[in-house]
Amino acid sequence: MSHQVSVLFVCLGNICRSPTAHAVFRQKVAQRGLEDQIRIDSAGTGGWHIGKPADQRASAVAHEKGIPMADLRARQVDLGDLIEFDYVLAMDDANYHDLLEMALPEHREKIHRFLDFAPEYAETEVPDPYYGGPEGFDHVFELVDAASEGLLKELAAKL
Repeated sequence: MSHQVSVLFVCLGNICRSPTAHAVFRQKVAQRGLEDQIRIDSAGTGGWHIGKPADQRASAVAHEKGIPMADLRARQVDLGDLIEFDYVLAMDDANYHDLLEMALPEHREKIHRFLDFAPEYAETEVPDPYYGGPEGFDHVFELVDAASEGLLKELAAKL
């Protein structure tokens, strides 16, 4: 791969799971000095939270781990994203299927479930922690951290 690789993380509202993945993956990319080779963004399939920062509970967990995410703002995924990004990573099956429906046939192979990159977990979906307690945000962080490692391992092998 000679060009920059682009990665888009997608959940429902872009305030919990996908910004957490964005921030965690961004930090891992920076730690390996690959910022110029990997472009990262996040978005939601829904538009309710456009322009808003990440959920305070997600930000708090990231902050505890030394990962900044205050700069991230919610946006809605669009067809242009599915054309432009090399990897479009859905947090759960519902978003995965919504992205497949939105995509042109020639771009569907770019869409994956994010936890496909964390085969050590039996779970296939990053659960939405929005309506639960703080432990849900900790679990999301754990899953996202593992999948980010797996994704980075795959991308680094191609760079």
